[in-house]
Parts: sequence; C-alpha cells; structure tokens
Amino acid sequence: MFYTIFDAFINFLNGLPPEAVWLLLLVTCFGSVLLLLRVMGEVGLYAYVIVAIIAANIQVLKAVKFGIFSEPVALGTILFSSTYLATDILTEHYGPKHARNAVWSGFIGFALMTYFMTITIGFKPLDPASTPPEWSWAIENHRHISALFTPAPALLVAAMSAYLCSQFLDIFLFQKIKVKTKGKMLWLRNNVSTMAAALIDNVIFSILAWRFFAQTPLDWKVVIFTYILGTYALRCVVALLDTPFLYLSKYCLPREKRP
Repeated sequence: MFYTIFDAFINFLNGLPPEAVWLLLLVTCFGSVLLLLRVMGEVGLYAYVIVAIIAANIQVLKAVKFGIFSEPVALGTILFSSTYLATDILTEHYGPKHARNAVWSGFIGFALMTYFMTITIGFKPLDPASTPPEWSWAIENHRHISALFTPAPALLVAAMSAYLCSQFLDIFLFQKIKVKTKGKMLWLRNNVSTMAAALIDNVIFSILAWRFFAQTPLDWKVVIFTYILGTYALRCVVALLDTPFLYLSKYCLPREKRP
C-alpha cells in the first residue's frame, strides 16, 4: 500500500513540468523553515540547516533539463538557498552568533555524514558467488550507495568551501545593513546579503565542483554561463521570493520570543 502511494506520487511529479516541481520544492522548503521556527524555535532552524545542507549535496548529483536553460542543470539550488532564509531569520531575531552556530552545524552535519557513508562503503561487499539469492538486494544496494556517496568527499570540499564563505558573508552583510538602516528596510538587507552571498557561493562551488574536482571537467563556457551566471539568476529570484517569508517569520516565533 505504502509503495503504491509513493510510486503514484513520484509518477505524478514526473508528469509535471520541472518548473512546477521546482516551485513545489521552494514552497515546501520555505514553509518548513517557518513551521520548524514556530514549533522548535532556533533549534528547529539548526535542524533544518543540517538536513538541507546534507540533502542539497545529494540532490546536486541529479541534473534536470529546465526550459530556460540550454544545458541540464544540477539540482540543489532551492535547498541550499533556503538555508539563507534560515540564517537570516536567526540573525534578525536571535543575533549573528546564533546564525553562525547554524552555519557550523550544517558544516559538521555534512562532514559527519560523508565520513559515516565513506566507512559504510568501506565494508567489504557481499560476494555474489557465495551469497544466497534472498540477499541479492544487499549487493545491489551496495552499488547504489557507492554511486551516490563516492563523489561526496570531493563535493564536501567544493560545497563546504563555498558554503562557509558565502554564509558568513551573508550574515555579516545582513547585520551590517541592519545597523546602517537602524533596523528598517528588512527587504533590503535580506536581498542584498543573500544575492551577494549567492554569487560568491556559485563562483566557488562551480569552479571547484565542475572544473577542479570533476572526473570529466565541464567546458568553461558551460561553467560560467550555465552554472555561475545561469543559476545565479535563479538564486536571485529565490532571494526575492523568500522575502515575504522573512517578514512572516516574526509571527512564527515561539511565544516567548514574539515582540
């Protein structure tokens, strides 16, 4: 029953335009940030950042053909961009120190997952010649896990280098603009800090992941125009779309934190 519902949902999503699924993911991510804030406060946002960073670095292994791009584009943009909303909410309502703690939590979470899964792959797989047929699923799963997590160490370096630089820049700019504007113009500090940080993230990650650490490096033209500039335009749109959620965040604060 469960698998039937799951397969039906996947088939339903496969039948939608990629842009529609992209929008569904965006609303789900932003809504989850507000829900976790309401239910768990800052701890909920820490949890969200950890999960989103891990999921985004797995999601980036899948490419999708969107209508607006000439080349397929790796996923992960929405999940990763949604962490900026979480850290901006933390900076706005809890202070920069709590936002930096969330950034480090995401970094440590992904590093630990990579380490754990590397050890998992390191266990000697079952021998197909001597394994009973009922355990054939374990042999197949080892291949799937290896294919999924073998790129993780290289992606860890690329993604986490970009992640730390861009997130700390985002927090710094957000707080700086907040002080300069005396706490006014929330939309300005949200968009300026996020867009600046997203550009830094795109440049660092794209060059490291798709040129220096890629088994088959992509052409510089594809890296610059599709992954750096192309997805940056997409991330600017995401930054604009997350602004209303940042304004809504004050209504989702735990009761003791509400103004």
